[in-house]
Amino acid sequence: MTNQPIDAVITWVDGNDERHKAKRMKYGNEIIFNAEDIAGSSRFASLGEIFYCVASLNRYAPWINKIYLVTDEQNPEIDSLIEKHFPDGHIPMEIVDHKTIFRGYEEYLPTFNSISIESMTWRIPGLSEHYIEFNDDLILAAPVTPEDFFTTDGEVVCYGKKSSYILTKLSRILKHRKKGGKKVTFKETMLNAASLLGKYCSFIKIYHTPKSLLKSVYKKYFDENTEHLKKNISHRFRHHTQYNPQELFYLLMDKEKRCELRSANKNLMYLKPKDIGYIQKKLDRFTLSSETKFGCFNAIDLACEEGQKMIIGWIEKRIGLK
Repeated sequence: MTNQPIDAVITWVDGNDERHKAKRMKYGNEIIFNAEDIAGSSRFASLGEIFYCVASLNRYAPWINKIYLVTDEQNPEIDSLIEKHFPDGHIPMEIVDHKTIFRGYEEYLPTFNSISIESMTWRIPGLSEHYIEFNDDLILAAPVTPEDFFTTDGEVVCYGKKSSYILTKLSRILKHRKKGGKKVTFKETMLNAASLLGKYCSFIKIYHTPKSLLKSVYKKYFDENTEHLKKNISHRFRHHTQYNPQELFYLLMDKEKRCELRSANKNLMYLKPKDIGYIQKKLDRFTLSSETKFGCFNAIDLACEEGQKMIIGWIEKRIGLK
């Protein structure tokens, strides 16, 4: 990787905030709120994960130039905690409101849709050309270098693999028939991105890892295809017709042979909010995987109280907070 600055972007929301709840209620309805894949409570819940995400960046990637926290009129107020745990200095942070990245597209606000928000983060003022995007349920779990995200000549690294479009699409159709209804899933949004670009042979199956991105690629594509941008940000809540903007990006880069695919399996530890036995087994395995770089702790709020304590305790120990 060249000596170009690399920023980090983290999308975050505190769905427990009463003002945010009231805003969601104004624009949503009972059908939307009862659909976990669209606007279930866990999509907006916060147990302080944003602090652990930021702390892990300071611990394992102090070379990051700046951290941008993308929010909706909110502030996680973690500055004092970060200063406490990193008294010798930490990565500069800036809060960026949705109104800033949606400038010129204000009619689509407010939005409660992570897909829409991630379609616009490249518009952050001052954002570096090379940046890494995180969800707030992601942490770095080991020391990383710029070369874990960008190649020596500045192209992107994607933790994913090529998969058959046709076979995946067929399996999705069969699953929808079995479960009665089309869901908004991570895989579905990837297929939609491939369809948008006319990629009907294969797509890149990406995983819940940090995403290495280039601002100029998004800008060029959306400047030339503004209707595609508007289509993706027009839904205030997740919708089954939306495409994953990161998948779109990687497919564009792959077409130009500017994307290096690497295995996610050995680099990612992924934990779901299941029973205590599952959580303990997973955490024990994670403890032994000292070189695993990324951790995704999905919907911690849905785990039981004991499970939540186990997960948070493990994260704090892993990133050296206790």
